[in-house]
Amino acid sequence: MSNLRGYLGLIALSAALAACGGKKEEAAAPAAEAPAAAAAPAADAAAPAKIAADDVTTLDGTKFADMKGDAKHGEAVFTQCKTCHVIDPGVNRIGPSLHGIIGRKSGQIAGFSYSTANKESGITWTPAKLYQYLEKPARVVPGTKMAFAGLPQGQDRADVIAYLTEATK
Repeated sequence: MSNLRGYLGLIALSAALAACGGKKEEAAAPAAEAPAAAAAPAADAAAPAKIAADDVTTLDGTKFADMKGDAKHGEAVFTQCKTCHVIDPGVNRIGPSLHGIIGRKSGQIAGFSYSTANKESGITWTPAKLYQYLEKPARVVPGTKMAFAGLPQGQDRADVIAYLTEATK
């Protein structure tokens, strides 16, 4: 029976990570790390360039300033984020609490283990920066632990930001 519980728990974890677009990198065998380490210089050359903390350009060319967010629709879009994030203050899950995200410096929630890339990004989460980040998180903070692929639709991003702003007042 305990094997069945363990198996079901593994399925639930896999489903949660898949909902975020995540993948479990820790599962790689240590032997697989050696070739990757040997190829590190080539991988670094192909690594995406770091985007400046004050740069808010998006891949799709849209701008947050041109959007009008709908908090109600943003709440519906946010359901896909709930696997990892909540808006309750002080409650961290797979990802940190998003309570008070607007105006907060990246990597600052006590008790959450951020990636070095996130802690050292220099980002302050303005609506425009969050809009850019939600499009493709790994582009904005290369090396982030957040495995979410992003929200390609600009209106969805604006709506989530409206929801986070309203819900965490």
